[in-house]
Amino acid sequence: MAPIDLSIDLKFATLKNPIIPASGTFGYGEEFQEFFPLDQLGAFIMKGIYKNRRPGNRPPRIFETPSGLLNSIGLAGPGAEELKSIIRRVRKMTDTPIIVNVCGEEDEEYLEVAEIFDAMPEVGMLELNISCPNVREGGKCPAQDERHTFRLVKLIRQNTQKPLIVKLSPNVSDVPAVAVAAQEGGADAVSLVNTFLGMAVDLKTRRPVFKNIFAGLSGPAIKPLALRLVWLVAQSVDIPVIGIGGISTGRDVLDYILVGASAVQTGTINMVEPTATLRILDEIRECMAELNISNLEQIKGALEV
Repeated sequence: MAPIDLSIDLKFATLKNPIIPASGTFGYGEEFQEFFPLDQLGAFIMKGIYKNRRPGNRPPRIFETPSGLLNSIGLAGPGAEELKSIIRRVRKMTDTPIIVNVCGEEDEEYLEVAEIFDAMPEVGMLELNISCPNVREGGKCPAQDERHTFRLVKLIRQNTQKPLIVKLSPNVSDVPAVAVAAQEGGADAVSLVNTFLGMAVDLKTRRPVFKNIFAGLSGPAIKPLALRLVWLVAQSVDIPVIGIGGISTGRDVLDYILVGASAVQTGTINMVEPTATLRILDEIRECMAELNISNLEQIKGALEV
C-alpha cells in the first residue's frame, strides 16, 4: 500500500493535514505550544477579533451539558492592534498557516478588521464570522439573511486579497442558501457550523443559567446535526467546505470528509484534551490503513445515498 498522505488541497492553499483548531477554542495558538508543536496542525484559527478590545459577557460563561458544552463568552478579546503583536510573536513559533477570525458589529467594522489583517504577511487566510450580532440590523447577524451575507462578503472580497473563508451559522432556516450567497459574494470557502442556540436553567433560582438566556451548544452532541448541514452545503456550492461540529476522533474527521468536507475544525475537544490533535491524526492514519486508502481525496464526497 502507498504511504498515507494527509495533505489537502483547498484550491487556494495546500495544508499538510485536515485538522484546523476552530476560533475560540485554541486561544491564539501560543497557549497550546506547551502541549504539542503547532507545526503538527494543518492550520489554526485565532480567537475572533473586533477592532477594539471587548470584555465579553458577564459570568457564568460556560455550562456543561450531556455530550456537549454551552458557552456565552461574548467574543471577549483584545483589539486588532494588540492581536497584530500576538500574531508576530506566534509566527516565530511556527510556519503553520494562521487564520484570523474577523468580527464586526457593523459591515464597516468587518471591513476595517479584515483590511488590517489582510495587510499582514504573517496571516495566511481570513475567516469571516458572520454570526456576530449587527447593531444596524436590530441585533440580527449577517448569516441570518442571504442578501446581507452576499453584500458583506462582496464588500470584504473587493477590498482584500487573502483567501476568504465564511463561517456559517446553523441557526437559520436555509443554511445552503446562505452558503450559496457567500460563494456568489466571492468566498473562497465556507466553514460550518458555528454553535447551535440552546439554553440551561437553574431549578433553585428558577432563572436561566446565562445572563443572555441563550448560549451556543458545541461538542459531540451536535455532530449528527452538523454532519447533515455539511452534506447539504457540499452539494450546493462549488467552493471547499470545512466541517465543524463535535469532532473528537479520527473517525469523526473521515465522516466529514465522506460527506463532502475538504478539511475540518476541531473545537470543544481542544479544551477537554489539549493534545487531542496528535491522537486524532494517528486515528485518521489507522482508519485509512484499515480502509486501504492512501489519501483523503479517495473518500471525499464519496457518500452513496
